[in-house]
Amino acid sequence: MRAEDDDAGGGEFVGARLDAGLRAARFASPPSADEFAAAVEPRNAPAVFRGVVKDWTASSRWDPRRGGLDYLREKVGPDVDVEAMMSSTGHVLVPFSKFMNSCKSYLRCPNASSDSPKAQEILKEPASSEEGCSSSLESCDQVYLAQVSILNTENKERCSLEVLKEDIQEPTFLRGKPFSSINIWMNRAHLRSSTHYDPHHNLLCVVAGCKKVTLWPPSSSPYLYPMPVYGEASNHSSVSIEEPDYSRYTRARYMKEYSERVILNCGDALFIPEGWYHQVDSDDLTIAINFWWKSRIMNEILVDKEMNKMVQENSVSCSKGTTVCQPTDEESGGPEQLKQKQVNSDSSDKKDSPLQTLEPSTLQALYELISLVHNSAEMVSQNEITEPTSQDAYCKQSNGSKKIAADDSSLLEKDPIAKIILPLKPLELQSMLLAMARTFPRTLEALVLNMLGPIGAEILTRKFDEMDQQATKEQQSEFYKTFYSVFDDQYAAMDALLNGKEMFSFQVFQSVLRQYIGVTLAGLVVLTKGQ
Repeated sequence: MRAEDDDAGGGEFVGARLDAGLRAARFASPPSADEFAAAVEPRNAPAVFRGVVKDWTASSRWDPRRGGLDYLREKVGPDVDVEAMMSSTGHVLVPFSKFMNSCKSYLRCPNASSDSPKAQEILKEPASSEEGCSSSLESCDQVYLAQVSILNTENKERCSLEVLKEDIQEPTFLRGKPFSSINIWMNRAHLRSSTHYDPHHNLLCVVAGCKKVTLWPPSSSPYLYPMPVYGEASNHSSVSIEEPDYSRYTRARYMKEYSERVILNCGDALFIPEGWYHQVDSDDLTIAINFWWKSRIMNEILVDKEMNKMVQENSVSCSKGTTVCQPTDEESGGPEQLKQKQVNSDSSDKKDSPLQTLEPSTLQALYELISLVHNSAEMVSQNEITEPTSQDAYCKQSNGSKKIAADDSSLLEKDPIAKIILPLKPLELQSMLLAMARTFPRTLEALVLNMLGPIGAEILTRKFDEMDQQATKEQQSEFYKTFYSVFDDQYAAMDALLNGKEMFSFQVFQSVLRQYIGVTLAGLVVLTKGQ
């Protein structure tokens, strides 16, 4: 396996502030499956593979300029409908054959706009004995296929173009990967995508035309202004690539400096790691196939049950008098195996990813926190945390550090974040939070601003105090600088922590009043007013 030197020519570029360890590797020949698993995927950075799919039938038979449109129309047949995207109306269900006819019409008159009489006349002409394009296709130049499934493990009924799987092959270096889906992407006219990230690893393969892909690492999130965490487009940037509003998005003026652009021609493929932002420009009549699969950190943790025992044996147990947090069967496995594979990786790779330094139990805790944020069904809001039933449920002084008592484990069950972070030693938690800030900044932001309850805020800030006692002033400064850098408004993060601590103190005070005086705080206020 040989990596090519970085090529900044031909429209490709690398931003001046993009860390060298995050720049896309380039391969003139494909790696083996073992090499990809050991040295490429764990690096968590993009990689370009030149000519890796040039031998596919798709690369030779689908080219629109060489009869590919007729080939595809005949192979799929006249009775298959696909979901197309249109600039004017969004999603629309159209016959695949009519979309091919529309592309043929565009091929004959690529320079005409959709609003011109000449373009309208051409688009209405039947490209074969079939009827011409549907009226919706006739009226919109920006019509394209996006994420139309060839394979979909979660919903096989959505595989409307499964017949095309015969013309593509699984890349050798992806053998054994549990693909969640394989999709086709095809545009008629030049197309520019929004800036977004995907929740899975992605291999983008160009079989016709050309794509220019601009990439940003997850740590560049503050410069891209992601949309609200719980919105429908939370994985998209708010900043317009064509006309960025720097007065509103002031940090966006630096986003190019943290980016890299690569160019993919027919036969090339690009590995885009989970969480990496990307924006794609596609030339006229470009066709691509992409493979999505779960990253190792997610997949192995979820499905490798055989590692359960190893994880539990290596997990950090809470000290006596605290709740011991062990992973469930569904959540266990994987971190220890992942760690072992990371240890076997080349030492240069380990420096590139903060995940490489995490202990198995810390990696497990990281996965559990990520799962909480990305699974809304398991979210626990502050209002769902019940009040304590005894003063002992909260605080005990031990070795200079207050701990949550084991006789009220239900409190931790109702605050899963507190349950996860309590067993971690201060510096282990610090390493995990730094890894989140650098690798999953959006997750960390959502965790603190939207999900942190009173107990979690109290435990987290106590851990911060313990970190400070074990770190130098320089280490403290570097940690808090990195931690708070992921928030658009650092003061909002501080307020979330402080408000949580205040709520925790309020709950403790209310518990004391109820237990030893027999009244609630509201009742005490009434009594005071009556005097």
